[in-house]
This record gives sequence, structure tokens and C-alpha cells, in this order.
Amino acid sequence: MQSSSTPLPDVSVILPCAGHGTRFGAPYPKELHCLAPGVTVLDRSLEAVVELTKSGLQVRLVVVFGTHKLNTVSHLARYADTFQMVFVYQDESFGSGLDGAIRSALPMTQGPVALVLPDIVVTGPDTQGKLLDALRQVEVAGWSVVAAEERDHDTLRQMGALAVTETGGVLTVGAAADKPGNPSGFNAYWGMVAVTENEAHRLPDVVGRGTTNPLTGAVALMVQGIVNYNTPM
Repeated sequence: MQSSSTPLPDVSVILPCAGHGTRFGAPYPKELHCLAPGVTVLDRSLEAVVELTKSGLQVRLVVVFGTHKLNTVSHLARYADTFQMVFVYQDESFGSGLDGAIRSALPMTQGPVALVLPDIVVTGPDTQGKLLDALRQVEVAGWSVVAAEERDHDTLRQMGALAVTETGGVLTVGAAADKPGNPSGFNAYWGMVAVTENEAHRLPDVVGRGTTNPLTGAVALMVQGIVNYNTPM
């Protein structure tokens, strides 16, 4: 009898779901907040990842979770026929933050890697194909981000802030900082990140403090808006 094997992924997507969402203040995980009948924030955040599979790519979804997120794990069963899914408990030795979640996922990734957050939804026309575009850009630039313009300082203090500039018709990141105390000079924030396999080990530094942010120099692909679901409203 011929043995079957799972095909190697063309791209890996890290989905960190181990956070406690204390600011959200609901008795359920914020990524499971209902936006329409049968549609959650998590489903909307994964639309761009589903689009990768529609383009013909084999996608490995690496889900980082904790024991308090078993409802989220159950919800993801609807994607069992769409992605190769790997579930990883967040290794507390890496820390309890988002950077620790990324470090927990990295050993399970193969190929280019995208970071998609379960409570972030990109909005506007042609948003579903933006992650695919970002992955194509990393073949040349090494790093790329899907971003939205933002000038409000309070918003920038809560997000992965970027200073996006245009040179020769190409938008690139001149500077980047996660939740900067002083957001002056930043004009956008990212919603998704894509990186080559060789540079993926630096992904935790995208959301780290006291490290050089590797998004400087990344190609920026702009969308109309990015919604961060921090509260039920």
C-alpha cells in the first residue's frame, strides 16, 4: 500500500491566539466576537489567508493558544479542509506576550512566514488579496507589511506604528516601533506582516521592546483601514 504524505507548505501563517483580551471585557475570546450571522472577527481576519489557498498555495496555519482558548480551537475546525493546521501551546519560557507567541510558533513554520493577528481586520476594496501581494514582495524586499494610514497619536500608541515614505513610486517603511510612547513622526500602522524564511527568526522583534525593529525598509502595501477589535463596540 502506497503511503500518503502531507505536502510541504508554500507559506506558513502564525496566528497568535493565546492572549487574555482583558481590555475587551467580554466573557468570550474577542476573536470569537460575532460580526454577522456565523461570522466572527477571527473569520474576517483569516479572509486574506483563505485567499492564499484560492491562489493555489499550500498554507500551514500555526495557531498559538492556551488552555483558556479551547473555544477558539473548536471554532477553527471549520478550516480543517482549507489549511494545514498546527496547534502549539504558548511556551511560557518565551514570555506571555505576543513576541513569546511568535517564538513558540516559529519552529513549526516552513517557507515564507506571515503574521496575522486574530483580532485585526483589514477593510476596504481589494483587501483579501493584499497578503498574497505582500508575500510576493518579500521575494525582492525580504519584508513587507499590509498597513493603513493613521495620524491619531492615541491610536498609534496602541499599534505597530510605521513611518511610511514614498521613493520612486514605492512605499517603504522608514521607521517602525510597537506601541511607541512618542508617536510623532509615524503616519501608519501595520495589520499583517510577511517575511522570507531566512529572516523569519526576527519576527519577534517586530513586537518587541528594546530591539531594532526589522520592519524598517519593508515594502508597505496600503489598505483603506485596519480595525483593531479591542472592545465589543
